[in-house]
Amino acid sequence: MRGHITKRGENSYSVVIRRGRDPNTGKYLQSWFTVKGTKKDAEKKLAELLHQLDNGVFMKPGKTSLAEFLERWLTDYVWPNLSPRTAEGYEHIIRKHLIPGLGNMVLTQLKPEQLQRYYSAKLAAGRCDGKGALSARTVRHHHVTLHNALQSAVKCGLLSRNPADAVSTPRYQRPEWHTLSEDDISTLLEAAKETPYYALFYMALFTGMRRSELLALRWSDVDLLLCQVHIAQTLHHLRNGEFVLRPPKTAKGRRMVSLSPSAALVLAEHRQKQEAINLMQGITLREDDLIFTGLNGHPILPDTITHAWIKLVRRTGLDGIRFHDARHTHASLMLKQGVHPKIVQERLGHASIAITLDTYSHVTPGLQEAAAARFDELVIPKRKNGVLEKLC
Repeated sequence: MRGHITKRGENSYSVVIRRGRDPNTGKYLQSWFTVKGTKKDAEKKLAELLHQLDNGVFMKPGKTSLAEFLERWLTDYVWPNLSPRTAEGYEHIIRKHLIPGLGNMVLTQLKPEQLQRYYSAKLAAGRCDGKGALSARTVRHHHVTLHNALQSAVKCGLLSRNPADAVSTPRYQRPEWHTLSEDDISTLLEAAKETPYYALFYMALFTGMRRSELLALRWSDVDLLLCQVHIAQTLHHLRNGEFVLRPPKTAKGRRMVSLSPSAALVLAEHRQKQEAINLMQGITLREDDLIFTGLNGHPILPDTITHAWIKLVRRTGLDGIRFHDARHTHASLMLKQGVHPKIVQERLGHASIAITLDTYSHVTPGLQEAAAARFDELVIPKRKNGVLEKLC
């Protein structure tokens, strides 16, 4: 028998499970749990515990430290389910900050006030090199990581509630992002012709694709006749130097984006240049080759693109415009031109239209004013030679 229930008193039961044999003594290892409630509640608890044993996520309550749980969470959930860059971020926060600061605490005894003190300490002097404080935004990342981990503990039945729910997170001012005007785009792209990344920057501005999506594009993903590009993967560069290709994080991220005629022409010219370079090296361009590569045909480091963009915007007097602002520029200009937000959502690969509307809420007031004016033009009579006349 893997587990059983014993009645202890009125509305009180003991749930006992066997965790296998001790490799040293050969005796069965057991864990006991007290359940307050009905026998049905105890049976439910027994089923949950056996499920945890079967899936390898069971931890003996009362003795498991936060460090032990976080390490297992990284192995069992974070790396198998999240993108490599996101998993790296979680791992860095857990190994460099959460475990040194909170890891020796028993998981089931973790209190909100302990987390609050941890956040305050990080805001005061939380850098790993000891040279100052962490920003409020960074500490919020710590909170999100810890909250997600502890929420998994709640789902597994290791905690009855998430102590991070009762903590006040640091406030921070979301950084303001900027967009380019139509003239700015022309200026920037004219200067970009002198760089090896003209086609990539053009695609960023004319499709709104993310950096990781652009760097993962293959020629097989593009149809230059139909002017379409299929976004099916993203490229990530890990701290160990490895390049990893992964599907987009959401189903909406895997999408088809229509190209403008000019963008298709820029890509066609870029292909001709790439074929010429390959020909000089005795290499044949294949359909599964990446579109944007270094001269050696290897993937481009994402940071290389960011640094090239920074130099370009500084040279053109547009300092302060980030590479990701090319995506914001594409979306904002489309919305200002009256493109339906649903279309913008699909082009950007947002998981829902609510994300699009929330992100670009600064654009919608102008759209509403224009819509109200057009409604007047459609319905309200106009004057012609002093006489009211209905619009046709």
